[in-house]
Amino acid sequence: MSMSTAEDRGAAAEETLSEDEYRDRLRDLPPSAKLVAKVLETDSPLSQGQLAEESLLPDRTVRYALNRLEDVGLVGSRYSFRDARKQVYYLNH
Repeated sequence: MSMSTAEDRGAAAEETLSEDEYRDRLRDLPPSAKLVAKVLETDSPLSQGQLAEESLLPDRTVRYALNRLEDVGLVGSRYSFRDARKQVYYLNH
């Protein structure tokens, strides 16, 4: 049985994921993370506030979903070009 660390998953996220691999990583996540991923599929990059607005989820739930998606290497973030105080999120696949 092999154990994968967050660092290993992060390194793997830099590679392009196949559709099957993307779906496998998404499968065990909570519904909020799946919804946030779906929103990012249609419109990306988005800030946490924009994700909350688009998904109709509370800010705290969006933050939890983003953390879960980052843990499995499906979401990346960078500073916004429009407002450097904010981070925007995008899918890694």
